[in-house]
Amino acid sequence: MAALSGVRVVRHSDRRRRARRRRVLWGGGEALVTVGVLLMLLVVHQLWWTNLEARRGAERQVEDLEREWGAPGIPGIPGTPGAGTAGGGPSATPSVSPTAPTAAPSRAPRSSYVVPVAAVPQSSQAYAVLDIPRLGLRVPVAEGVSKAGVLDKGYVGHYRGTGQPGQAGNFALAGHRNTHGEPFRYLPRLRRGDDIEVETRTATYTYDVDQILPQTSASDSGVLRPVPRSLVRPSYGYDTPGYYITLTTCTPEFTSRYRMVVWGKLVSMRPR
Repeated sequence: MAALSGVRVVRHSDRRRRARRRRVLWGGGEALVTVGVLLMLLVVHQLWWTNLEARRGAERQVEDLEREWGAPGIPGIPGTPGAGTAGGGPSATPSVSPTAPTAAPSRAPRSSYVVPVAAVPQSSQAYAVLDIPRLGLRVPVAEGVSKAGVLDKGYVGHYRGTGQPGQAGNFALAGHRNTHGEPFRYLPRLRRGDDIEVETRTATYTYDVDQILPQTSASDSGVLRPVPRSLVRPSYGYDTPGYYITLTTCTPEFTSRYRMVVWGKLVSMRPR
């Protein structure tokens, strides 16, 4: 019998190839969907969960510090009111001199501030509270700027080797702008004259915002010097010793390429 003309003969091998292609396409689609879901979960974790977790932890730390400061001194524990040194020597935290000013309306550097000598904080130890009313920010200050031990907890970190609160020189701090509590997210909202308060066990120090450096190199170490001045943009900074605070964070948002810097000057000290 003659073969029928115009009828396509479908071989089993063709069917198998088409089936394999369908399986490959279906598997590739499933993989893309899975990757998309994982990326979405990662973004949610970074932008939402890390912030929630860090903010809760930072709030608890502020509460713990306030309770500790309100409690009487514990003998043998340096840094607590009335506590002696481990060897039973003089107090590690002498009282504030009664001649210390409670207000200093002048923005000029003052040599009359009398700052209590406190125990040196240990690495990653929270020992102060940073309060910026314009930003609605109240966050712990810890020693050092390590990510795991300080910054990723939602704390603000103190650059080791720079001054301490109220001391002559430069009290320099760093904080995340995005994720992990992002305490410095709204730092660009600060304006000249805004208050920056630093609370410690012995006193509250008020600084006024004085200069804002919108962007500089991440390696611009001049902004952390005792008399801070940008090495990249030398028109920003100071020429004379004083009582300075420096706030640094990454810029632009969601990058770490550059740094934004805010400088303030000490204007008052209020003993606790």
